[in-house]
Amino acid sequence: MNQERAKRKLTAILSADVKGYSRLMGEDELATIETLKKYKELISSLTDQFRGRVVDSPGDNLLAEFGSVVDAVECAVKIQEELKKENAQFPESRKMEFRIGVNLGDVVEDGERIYGDGVNIAARLESLAEPGGICISGFVYNQVKNRLKLEYEYLGEQSVKNIKEPVPVYRVLSLPGAVAQRVIKAKETAEEGRMAFPLPDKPSIAVLPFVNMSEDSKQEFLSDGISEDIITILSKNSNLFVIARNSSFTYKGKPVKVQQVSEDLGVRYILEGSLQKSEDRVRITAQLVDALTGKHIWAERYDRDLKDIFLLQDEIAMHVLEAMELKLTAGRRVHEASVKGTKDLEAYIKVVEGMHYFDRLNPDDHTQAKKLFEEAIVLDPEYASPHIFLALAHITEAHNSWVESPMKSLIEASKLVKKGLTLDDTHPTAYHVLAFIHWGSGKHDKALEASERAVELAPNNTMSLWMKGLCMYYMGQPQEALSLFNRQLRIDPIMPFYAFWGIGLVNEMMGRYEEAIIYFKKVLAINPTYLLAHQNLACSYAGLERYDEARAEVKEILRLNPEFSAKKFFMSLPIKDQATKEQMFELYLKAGLPE
Repeated sequence: MNQERAKRKLTAILSADVKGYSRLMGEDELATIETLKKYKELISSLTDQFRGRVVDSPGDNLLAEFGSVVDAVECAVKIQEELKKENAQFPESRKMEFRIGVNLGDVVEDGERIYGDGVNIAARLESLAEPGGICISGFVYNQVKNRLKLEYEYLGEQSVKNIKEPVPVYRVLSLPGAVAQRVIKAKETAEEGRMAFPLPDKPSIAVLPFVNMSEDSKQEFLSDGISEDIITILSKNSNLFVIARNSSFTYKGKPVKVQQVSEDLGVRYILEGSLQKSEDRVRITAQLVDALTGKHIWAERYDRDLKDIFLLQDEIAMHVLEAMELKLTAGRRVHEASVKGTKDLEAYIKVVEGMHYFDRLNPDDHTQAKKLFEEAIVLDPEYASPHIFLALAHITEAHNSWVESPMKSLIEASKLVKKGLTLDDTHPTAYHVLAFIHWGSGKHDKALEASERAVELAPNNTMSLWMKGLCMYYMGQPQEALSLFNRQLRIDPIMPFYAFWGIGLVNEMMGRYEEAIIYFKKVLAINPTYLLAHQNLACSYAGLERYDEARAEVKEILRLNPEFSAKKFFMSLPIKDQATKEQMFELYLKAGLPE
């Protein structure tokens, strides 16, 4: 661009795109193109009516500018009104819904095009909007709040690529004709009375997934990994209550309202941040918010070499603890409490990506997870995590009968976890795997010892609590197991399916079959092919003499595993009390499962 001829101006920018455009094209390319063309013509016509002009219209995107922010917002509302009418003729799967962002900013004009931060912010606002929705910047809100009869909801400050300062964002809630302009202030601070759970008696925190601000979407695993490792480090502090990764990550990719997160999860502090990678440099921002006061009690931006990213995780965790006036248990330094890692970034990303596939817990994704762990070991043979997670993968496939020889998987897991422990004997997951292995060989005391070590190393780690709970269950102590599962529920309120399964097991052992059925059904609502839940459900139905329902479960069990044998299953079931084991075996046979 010729700098002498470039013009700058302040303008209102409207950015719009189609949510789920790639899916629509994949399902019916010609129909999607035809609808898009029609909708763009409608948007262009409305833009003209509100004294604006379309600047660019590539693919499913559209960029327009207006001389007035009032015109821009009114046009955005009218666009969504008209598109809603047009979409009424289509089934839900074929609706073409636009997201719209409106910003007021300085732009560079080059012929018919406009460029600059103002445009970038409008595009970011658009990505935060819901399908059929509108988001506006704080600059726009200040101009229109007393001029338009609309309702707005404050979404907090959002990070924008290549913009140093976060941008205040508001969601437009209503259409013209609302009774009065109203800004929702109820969520500016969290209130204990609205919390889903009572605040713990110690400082409590949720770490939200860091936002990937890099151009490369593959860096998503890097930003996820940082968030997960910070959770892991903080979870090792017994003086701190830390929400589990599973619950924190349910907010991934959504406009973040820290006060709502606080109330959903029952915690006071929220850590949020972003990552931007450019060649061999990385920029990480992080901020700690006290949701009860709405105040930022700590914030920092780090510009470092990419090789320093592992040290940064510890540094952020240390600053968070300092801001909360906490120290690590027994005065340990942060880097001594964190899981020993790797200096190979590619190996690290493969482990994070592998856990992404592993968490889906189905055979195909599980195979992909194992492949990634194996590749990480090749890249860095001295990196403990891939050895240990690969061992866990072998245990899981044996546990779920996904392999022809579960015993072979258990032997391989034993080798891998021993190697992992020589590299890092403070890795909680290694002790989860050990507990599984000890169960398999009937060494209940050793299994409990391993699970207790896991809880000692990571008192906020839900898998540690779950593992110890299962140990207590298998040793015939259901009340102790239930106490541990309830602790897990508090740390991980948005529970994974295996947590429901654990509570179901305890109720089943105590003869509370109605309660057990409720939890096993919750498991299957999340993971319909989880064989063990089908088995337990058949057992509980038999316990209530509801044999028709039990037979239906048996049919599904045999569909999932035609070779299933009740006798073979119970031979490997590590329940210590033989009388309990025999009672459950009889219920399996009453349900109609083949002996």
